[in-house]
Amino acid sequence: MKSTSTVSRRRFVSTVATTAAALAAPRVLTAQKSEKQLVVGEGEHRYEVLHNWAQLPAQYTWQTTHNVAVDKAQNLYVIHEGRENLKDHPSIFVFDPQGKFIRAFGKQFQGGGHGIEVRNEGGKEFLYVCAYQQVKAFAKMTLTGETVWERYAPMDSGVYAKDEDKVRVKRWGRDAFMPTNFAFLDDGGFLLTDGYGSFHIHRYDKNGNWVSKFGGPGKGEGTFSTPHGIWIDRRPGREQRVVVCDRANHTLQYLTMDGKYIETLKGYGLPANLDTWKDLLLVPELHARLTLLNSKNEVVARLGEDVERVTKLVKDVRGDSAKWIDGKFVHPHDACFDAAGNIFVAEWVATGRISKLRKVS
Repeated sequence: MKSTSTVSRRRFVSTVATTAAALAAPRVLTAQKSEKQLVVGEGEHRYEVLHNWAQLPAQYTWQTTHNVAVDKAQNLYVIHEGRENLKDHPSIFVFDPQGKFIRAFGKQFQGGGHGIEVRNEGGKEFLYVCAYQQVKAFAKMTLTGETVWERYAPMDSGVYAKDEDKVRVKRWGRDAFMPTNFAFLDDGGFLLTDGYGSFHIHRYDKNGNWVSKFGGPGKGEGTFSTPHGIWIDRRPGREQRVVVCDRANHTLQYLTMDGKYIETLKGYGLPANLDTWKDLLLVPELHARLTLLNSKNEVVARLGEDVERVTKLVKDVRGDSAKWIDGKFVHPHDACFDAAGNIFVAEWVATGRISKLRKVS
């Protein structure tokens, strides 16, 4: 995966802007409770780490794992980028709660697979999938892979090059359409972030029709540099807000539901996406850690942190699994909770890696 933003995913040469609050946050613990249990975290935020939890059958291969989502039955859906030249290979894989492979589909996203979410609509669940690179599309699907609808660049927005909705060619730029992730609205509509393309956030109605946009390229306060992840923060005791991972600016931005800027949270290393469970906000950071925030948006845990080694001290950690350390992360690209508060992590590594963090506290 690559980007023309000021911070490239192929070059992890910049480091996280460290604040005093981050320094005061609980230190990640890596300890052996028993010979078979590796635990990270502190206090009530402790997790057993199970690397490579999801295993593919021999006929399939990981081709850079990207995003994860969990359905009501606690099945895990994994999308990987895939290789464009392997057009018959699926990009989406499904695993049961024990990590056993169930099914695969989604070959139409090969070479560009990126975002995936599960949404309950009137008691029926659907997948929302988006893909960048040469695919340049987003779709609503059943949980078994049938397409309900598929959409392309919203030309009514006025920000895209001519025929961007028709030409399936990999092309980077602020007039290109490169969608990355979704957030769901109460009215049945959704937000789609064009994280590698125009840097806008697009609003759609429940039928996938474009309504409006906000954001665009910039250095913050309502503008973005690689707005890679997005979420609606509905945690108890908080007013409902949009949260955007302004990745290349190393921040989270809070906005109103209409896209008006509210505040910026600093101290992250390429934040990639978001999820919530009870009063926790989960932030996977490509700079080698997961961050958990409480309802006051205070850092309560940094999980699997290996920032200094991965970003500064050791070369090509992403491409050499021999350099990975148990209980540490390399490049978390997405993470999500299940109903019990366990965490699944997809890392941006060529060989792919899906880890389960089983809640033990």
